Amino acid sequence: MNTTPQAIRGTQDIFGAEAEAFARVVQTFERVRRLYRFRRAEMPVFEKTAVFSRSLGETTDVVSKEMYSFDDRGGESLTLRPEFTAGIARAYITNGWQQHAPLKLATHGPLFRYERPQKGRYRQFHQIDAEVIGAGEPAADVELLVMADHLLKELGIADGVTLQLNTLGDAASRDAWRAALVEYFRAHAADLSEDSQDRLERNPLRILDSKDPRDRPFADAAPRIDDYLSAEAQDFFGAVTQGLEAAAVAHTRAPALVRGLDYYRHTAFEFVTDRLGAQGTVLGGGRYDGLMEALGGPATPAVGWAAGIERLAMLVADAGEVAEAKADVAIIPLGPAADTACLGLAATLRRSGLAVDMGYRGNMKKRMSRANDSGARFALIVGDEELAAGEAMVKDLVSGEQERLPLHAIPARIGVR
Repeated sequence: MNTTPQAIRGTQDIFGAEAEAFARVVQTFERVRRLYRFRRAEMPVFEKTAVFSRSLGETTDVVSKEMYSFDDRGGESLTLRPEFTAGIARAYITNGWQQHAPLKLATHGPLFRYERPQKGRYRQFHQIDAEVIGAGEPAADVELLVMADHLLKELGIADGVTLQLNTLGDAASRDAWRAALVEYFRAHAADLSEDSQDRLERNPLRILDSKDPRDRPFADAAPRIDDYLSAEAQDFFGAVTQGLEAAAVAHTRAPALVRGLDYYRHTAFEFVTDRLGAQGTVLGGGRYDGLMEALGGPATPAVGWAAGIERLAMLVADAGEVAEAKADVAIIPLGPAADTACLGLAATLRRSGLAVDMGYRGNMKKRMSRANDSGARFALIVGDEELAAGEAMVKDLVSGEQERLPLHAIPARIGVR
């Protein structure tokens, strides 16, 4: 028996209302990014593996367990992108985009990670992404956060979503804090989870956001970054919070919110909700002033965020019914000659800005039923008599009233958008 191959686990076929919610997220993001003057970028779906292993760190779960890597026919190791930022940083260095600094970029598309699929988490997933590269001022962090808040409001999902904000300090502050965390966690190493014991020396900040109940008492009592912030780092974080207050963006302090990689500096943030179960983060990011150097480029300040389109679309769908777009007008041709002529009529109406539905088969009753199902306000009925006169019967599907009109007068009667 010739059986049909099944979809790969962790991928999804998006259709109907789910696809409309997905499209709404992307369309809203495109509209908002233009308001903030972020330039559009399209990035390769795969890169040399070193782009991600050097930027994300060889010992991170993403690199060691989750990347889809393969050797091409030339024997070079390539990887399907697990995130956007590293590829954007590579492009910034290799394409000479420094001439545009400070550069505001936005992109969206599919990403790939091999992890256990669950609600809101897939092996092929999609993100929207916004970055400001070459700007070390706190104003860049504020603009990105205001943009994210604006996007969520435009999508109608801001209620119940909280901006959690923290600072990781500058390099000196972070180093001092890291040393204090290592000393503290060493004293409790025997009581920590196996994962946290492994992270203790190489990535102690990750212990702070551990979900393992064995780690929580020690993580909650661990030294806080505020005790190690330099004056400059305090001023930077103060400027960010003051900017958010000036822009009327509400936020809460989240001292346990961290980024484990050493190139992260200053601002770290997440927009979180309890409406998606365990997958509560809908948008997150931070400042990564050391990433360009990790990829062999010059020291370049940068900050950015990313959000999962699937998770945002789930919230959009939950906020209200997302239906497929309705037609403005349905065309009902009666007879072979009208079938052909109405193809031209449909093209003319669509070019004038109207959404047109026209079925390919069926009698008058079936086609009228389809017209009602399309959501159209008007139906255009064209038979041999109307065709000979260059007219159509225009029926208002709400009131039931109908009138014959010349074809050229129909767009004005229906109302071109």
